[in-house]
Amino acid sequence: MARPDHPRPPAAPDRSRPSAPDRSPPPALEGGRNEPRVDADEILEAILDWVRIESPSHDGAAVNRMVDHVESAMRPLTSRVERTPGRDGFGDILAARSEWGGEGPGILVLSHLDTVHPNGTIEEVLPVRREGDRVYGPGIYDMKGGACLAWYAFRHLVRSGRATPLPVTFLFVPEEEVGSPTSRAVIEEAARANRYVLVTEPARDGGRIVTARKGVAIFEMRTVGRPSHAGVRHQDGRSAIREMARQILRLEEMTDYDRGVTLNVGVVGGGTGSNVVPAECRAEIDMRVPNAEVGEEMCARILGLAAFDPDVALEVTGGMNRPPYEKSPEIEALFEHAKDLAAEIGFDLGDVKTGGGSDGNFTAALGVPTLDGLGVDGHGAHSHDEHLLFSSLEPRARLMLRLLETLE
Repeated sequence: MARPDHPRPPAAPDRSRPSAPDRSPPPALEGGRNEPRVDADEILEAILDWVRIESPSHDGAAVNRMVDHVESAMRPLTSRVERTPGRDGFGDILAARSEWGGEGPGILVLSHLDTVHPNGTIEEVLPVRREGDRVYGPGIYDMKGGACLAWYAFRHLVRSGRATPLPVTFLFVPEEEVGSPTSRAVIEEAARANRYVLVTEPARDGGRIVTARKGVAIFEMRTVGRPSHAGVRHQDGRSAIREMARQILRLEEMTDYDRGVTLNVGVVGGGTGSNVVPAECRAEIDMRVPNAEVGEEMCARILGLAAFDPDVALEVTGGMNRPPYEKSPEIEALFEHAKDLAAEIGFDLGDVKTGGGSDGNFTAALGVPTLDGLGVDGHGAHSHDEHLLFSSLEPRARLMLRLLETLE
């Protein structure tokens, strides 16, 4: 595939300790060839090792147990592994770069190791189990399955004695599920230093990869009224909750499916007692927009809201958290390349635009060709029905393998 023109400074070489290449025995050999075959059972075994380590975003210690495991898996494959300590209570950031392809821009494989599921989910409501083609577990679909799948493809190349035309950098972040507050700058720096970005978020709609995503904005709204006794001096109070209720209706009415704009007030809290006119109320707001222009328009509209009651103060803070990920001609060309590879492997690859955000929003917005949704197929992200499809493991691993081998 032709190289898109993305002049970027090369990534700084990693000076971490060297380690021997992975020489673990293959599960079997490809027919007539002296190299390991891509084996779905072996892939699943590795994925389940990752899934059994619970790693909710806000538990930095739990996420770091996951980082420890992935670091130990990466070090036999390359001597260039770097771990950056986490901050603000989040886990560490892990990066690893191949020995192949020199020091110039290459391929960034972007994954997150955190999940939305709290500790104990694996024992209480979502135990690891296989039921036919479905394999269940917290984070198995979003996105430990995909992150592990990419590691497996890289490991397959190393133990096969094959190399890639471009250097490959793996970046594992600890807090994507809460907006990547500590890793965004690292992600953007890594994207600028590379030619392509492959994101291992789960596949959508029966195996489609993602070539566009809506932008995500997050706001907090606060209303401050005047407390009073609800029975004795009700007329003296100014209800912050009443004001918030009116604001919520106004916000929800901004949803416009035809324009691709959605507003959701997902968390509300306030008041001190049923016999007190409430003096304060807070709400958390999620907004999705199709492109940057609509995002700018809607952010200005929300930040400019005024109170209905002049005796109640209204404060709105926030803005765009993830910029829109729009399908550029370069992304279209990259998708067509992936589609051709999938056809060689034996399946039809489609693409989709989704309303969910990911770290791919950051990289695509920088103009770096980005393919997202390259992880496992399945269903039930963030739910107690979360599962991957075993049948997707081999073809999806082969697709990642061929992308690493053919992008140049």
